[in-house]
Amino acid sequence: MTAPTTAGVLLSRLRDHGVEYVFGIVGREAEAILFDEVDGIEFVLTRHEFSAGVMADVLARITNRPQACFATLGPGATNLSTGVATAALDRSAVIALAAQTESYDRFPNHTHQCVDTVGVMRPLTKFAEELARPRDVVDLIDSAVSAATVEPPGPSFLSLPVDLLGAPIGPQAPPPVDHVAGLGTVDPHWRRQLAVVADLFAGAEHPVLVVGSAAIRAGAVDVLRSFARRTGTPVITTYTAKGVLPTDDPLCYGAVSGYMDGILDFPALDALFGPVDLIIALGYDYAEDLRPSMWQRGRDKRVVRVSAAVNPVPRVLRPDVDVVVDPATFLTGLDRATAGVAARTPHDISPLRARVAELLADRTDHADGMRVHQVIDTMNEVLPREGTFVSDIGYFRHYGVLFANSSRPYGFLTSAGCSSFGYGLPAALAAQLARPGEPVVLLAGDGGFHSNSADLETAARLNLPVVMVVVNNSGNGLIELYQHKGHGRAHRPATGFSTVDFVQLAQANGVEGVLATDRDSLRTALRKGFELRRPFLVEVPIGYDFAAGDFSALAV
Repeated sequence: MTAPTTAGVLLSRLRDHGVEYVFGIVGREAEAILFDEVDGIEFVLTRHEFSAGVMADVLARITNRPQACFATLGPGATNLSTGVATAALDRSAVIALAAQTESYDRFPNHTHQCVDTVGVMRPLTKFAEELARPRDVVDLIDSAVSAATVEPPGPSFLSLPVDLLGAPIGPQAPPPVDHVAGLGTVDPHWRRQLAVVADLFAGAEHPVLVVGSAAIRAGAVDVLRSFARRTGTPVITTYTAKGVLPTDDPLCYGAVSGYMDGILDFPALDALFGPVDLIIALGYDYAEDLRPSMWQRGRDKRVVRVSAAVNPVPRVLRPDVDVVVDPATFLTGLDRATAGVAARTPHDISPLRARVAELLADRTDHADGMRVHQVIDTMNEVLPREGTFVSDIGYFRHYGVLFANSSRPYGFLTSAGCSSFGYGLPAALAAQLARPGEPVVLLAGDGGFHSNSADLETAARLNLPVVMVVVNNSGNGLIELYQHKGHGRAHRPATGFSTVDFVQLAQANGVEGVLATDRDSLRTALRKGFELRRPFLVEVPIGYDFAAGDFSALAV
């Protein structure tokens, strides 16, 4: 019987920890690893290592289990680093792996394709090590997974010298895996703080819950919905916590973007936060870009921060009460402690809702293309309630934050922390893998989509039925907005592209595509895409009204 190799033991241990997929690109280390050494783990070949990192990130986020990505040595590993950074700032338990030059020939910056990948990855990860002896591989995987899954979750990295990866390992009996990941820090005084928060809540006139993704990870969604509805407490979320209350719930006051006042041409942040006198920031994470400056409107407020991690940004966030415990445990306790508190009438945001409804009802025809709010309203109309809405990065993303419907946790997916350009396509593919029987739609701009469009072929090869909507203004719209904000004009050479025919691009990669120029044709195209159950692209020419805009309201 052939002795197991390091590669086989590595994959077996990843599988024991719940890893289902390894996304990536293999190089000459293929002599040491085939990725079929064990059953239960599937290797998914991507067109770029960044895509591999994003796919592992999104799958880990949705499943709440670690997932893995892999790159070859040298440039493969450095390409992977942006995917690793995305997992770091978006809080996903990713196990990033990269081959390394043979252990006896490892001279970074001197040996062919040899760079110090641990040195590159260490600032981006919670754990980064290089395999020194084959028999250490189980311990390294265990350490990597442990670090990656403790709140706040994030990536770990292992560098794997090619000769050690293919080396035989003697018989081993590794200890069983404990699947209960650490939830982070718990302040032993949290129950005393809970009593303080319960008193604050009982005395507040207009409290709100400001919710981040850590509340989803902690399993707090059910108790959050129950608590909000029992007490009449509005829920405001970060980009990635959209869906903890369905969009159509009266207590869902929406997700907050620093661009919302400008997009809506309305004092939205004042409407949301002005009357509020108590904020309970549940699972709050500064990286998710809902900043304290956004809620500092109107009357004085008491602020309670609840997180399983200690406050990393005290310079910008000084809560009145800081409770270090997981959000589900805290909210369950608060629900019990306030059982006798009568439900209150939420503060009125009907003028804000009327402004949103006005924009979504816009039927104006524009010679230079549809407007993004018109595109999203049509997508909302066609996307089934159980669907997943994925957004790439760009100005249009903030329209998605404001207008896209979401009825479930992670029903709206974007890169809130890192905002990695080109994130959308691999994120949508991973969402479809995680939710194979459910519809997934992607909203992407021409800039971000084409920066990573090679993975159209991955979509076709895997036959993942994502419906891709590419809003095309032949430019980087968000950067043009900043040009207008800073200079009152645009400089097209810094933002403009030549025209790309995305329909032909899709077809060249084996994906059917169509052009839609108005609501009717877009609606027809989306319905066709969902019915086909295979990858489908819709290109939509759009325009932005930057030249006439007032950008003074940008809270960024």
